[in-house]
Amino acid sequence: MEQRTVGRSGLRVSRLGLATHTWGRETDAEDAAAQLAAFAEAGGTLVDTSPAYCDGAAQRILGPLVAEIGREDLVLSVCSGQRAVHTDPAAGPATIRWSVDASRRTMMRQLDQTLRMLGTDHLDLWTVAAWDPHTPLEEVAGTLEYAVRTGRVRYAGVRGYDGWQLATLAAAAPLTAAQTPYSLLARGVEHEFVPAAQHHGLGIIATAPLAGGILTGKYRDGVPADSRGADEATAAEINASLDDRAVRVVDAVVTAADGLGTSPLAVALAWIRDQPGVASMIVGARDIGQLTGVLAAETLELPRAITAALGDVSARTE
Repeated sequence: MEQRTVGRSGLRVSRLGLATHTWGRETDAEDAAAQLAAFAEAGGTLVDTSPAYCDGAAQRILGPLVAEIGREDLVLSVCSGQRAVHTDPAAGPATIRWSVDASRRTMMRQLDQTLRMLGTDHLDLWTVAAWDPHTPLEEVAGTLEYAVRTGRVRYAGVRGYDGWQLATLAAAAPLTAAQTPYSLLARGVEHEFVPAAQHHGLGIIATAPLAGGILTGKYRDGVPADSRGADEATAAEINASLDDRAVRVVDAVVTAADGLGTSPLAVALAWIRDQPGVASMIVGARDIGQLTGVLAAETLELPRAITAALGDVSARTE
């Protein structure tokens, strides 16, 4: 698998990263082990996790696997500064919301806890989970600088920031990476976020490149029973994205896939993977079967004409 440099830094990561946000909930320990082994065997290095994923279960599963694969063969990316809050099912459909706390106390506590759980003395990339309006910018910047200076962290970054937020923190902190949802259906980041990242020399790590599975074409004929669209916790998010524009984009992706003799998943991933500034993209798989399809997409190179056509049909005019 191709390795890319993250922005203007020496950090190198695989251009496909493995997500662990389903580990401990939809993905059990045995299948997680199979996924990581297959990912590493394919040359993948970037593994994304967080103490907030499945209430810490993802990291508890990942820790022993890091030792099995070999710490030096993995690039561990972890975000801190948030926790999952589960709503009361009695008040309606159960959902998960995120509570943000980027204070030095919480960030450092979660960092040290993560290091213990993963059985390592450092993280390759440590990111702030979200913008925290209640924590001074200087404190967030100082926390990142301290973590790098003390050797707990090699490189620092952010997730889920707006363009102005990214630019503001990048002027005060030693940032290397900027992680954000980015796909054929989520191109709003190209207006401010991407230019801000490139201006400050940050590599972009795209999350949700399949738009919750919409870009695989699985929702063209209804909602599959085992999909996120059928899950009460995520159905609202998926349904809100299934608009007329999404239909046009998915139809174009499917047409391109048919013409190339490949899958819509592969086309959608290849398009976002090769956008300017993108160092890697994080993809999650419920099981080893799904991951096999994702890894197979790694070798696809889109013709320029198809790349341009997909860009045109997915462009937002407002």
